[in-house]
Amino acid sequence: MNRILGPLLDGAVYRRWACLIVGGALLMPYMMAGQVATAIWRPTPNVGDPLLSVQPLIFIGMLPVVAVSGLFLPVRAFEAAAARTLLGVAVEAPPSSVRRTWSERRRTAAWFTLHLGIGGLMSGVTLAMVPFAVWLAALPLAGDRLGLVDRGIGGGWATMWGPPAGLAVLVCLLFLAVGAGALLARLAPVFLGPSAADRLALAQQAARRLALRNRLARELHDSVGHALSVVTVQAAAARRVLDRDPAVARAALEAIESSARGALDELDHVIGVLREGGGRTSPEPSLGDLPALLDTAGTGDTGDRPVVRRLGDLSAVPPVISREAYGLVQEALTNAIRHGAGPIEMDVRVRDHVLEVRVRNAVRTGGVTGRAGHGLDGIRERVTLLGGRMEAGGSDGTWRLDVRIPLPGAGTGRSWEDPPVPPARSTGEGSGGDEGIGERRVGA
Repeated sequence: MNRILGPLLDGAVYRRWACLIVGGALLMPYMMAGQVATAIWRPTPNVGDPLLSVQPLIFIGMLPVVAVSGLFLPVRAFEAAAARTLLGVAVEAPPSSVRRTWSERRRTAAWFTLHLGIGGLMSGVTLAMVPFAVWLAALPLAGDRLGLVDRGIGGGWATMWGPPAGLAVLVCLLFLAVGAGALLARLAPVFLGPSAADRLALAQQAARRLALRNRLARELHDSVGHALSVVTVQAAAARRVLDRDPAVARAALEAIESSARGALDELDHVIGVLREGGGRTSPEPSLGDLPALLDTAGTGDTGDRPVVRRLGDLSAVPPVISREAYGLVQEALTNAIRHGAGPIEMDVRVRDHVLEVRVRNAVRTGGVTGRAGHGLDGIRERVTLLGGRMEAGGSDGTWRLDVRIPLPGAGTGRSWEDPPVPPARSTGEGSGGDEGIGERRVGA
């Protein structure tokens, strides 16, 4: 009983039935064209043939026309949407960036022909059987007064078989709709599902979206995280020296203002990208902006967290590498400010066609935890993207970060086992030994 009555209460059955009716509606223009062509070919119809009658030969003759039109008409997106909405099957929308292939065209044409063919048959059966069932149900009351079958059929008890027969006709119609809908639902993923080219395009789109999300997350973490770290340090410094050294406090407040303005600009850029159409209007910062970055980080400090920098000639670094390396240095500086203690030594130079970034800072009391946060992950992503190498870790109370990024034309370069760069001196004198490299202590 449940098997019989279940389809009556299942909304999916009626949605699939509606999909069949849609197929019949799409078939009507073809049937009308076939009827017109038949009228032209046979100007004198047989007596009794109604205009635009649904004839089996016209139906069969129009199916090849439907198939050919499915090869060229852009019907796949519509059919996929109908399959998802009405048939309830998971059919991915075709990527708009992929050019149509003949394999996809043939599968779409086959589905279009099936949908319109089966839908046309079910629409015709529905239009015929529903009035017939109503006629059967009305026999005991009115007989066949309209003469649909035989005017001699009267009403009364002799035709009480009419209502059960009409109900049986409706049940048969329902199960025909169930079967036809199930058939289309089974075949839709086969003909409308993604091809190999579609899967590749979808994977590429997903990869691009993921890369964009990761890039935005990395930019927010680097720029806004750095700005908040600087604001925290400078605000603490300003609070400590506000009464005894107003000039230093004023410089710290200026650094806070500059960092906050930069963070707002970066937020505007990210929001513009998310809104699809906006974006950055100013040039992205690069290694040429490192002095300003380090000045902002160190200005106004009371001397317990000075930034000692040794910057070489970075003009030969290509723009793409320069922009990514700037974010790398920014993140390293942020980590040192947030998690370190004491002076921060920042060494950035080009040697043997290799960009070297070395950061040293003392760790806070309790030693190095060894926990890798999002900052190190962002640095590692950038280094990997640029084909470089990275080492990070703590020992003897000092956190060390060493990055080597090969530049175009780089050879083997120096190995990680080479002697480390001597610590920068805090006297403000030149470091010596490397042409074009100067040393400056910021915030002391």
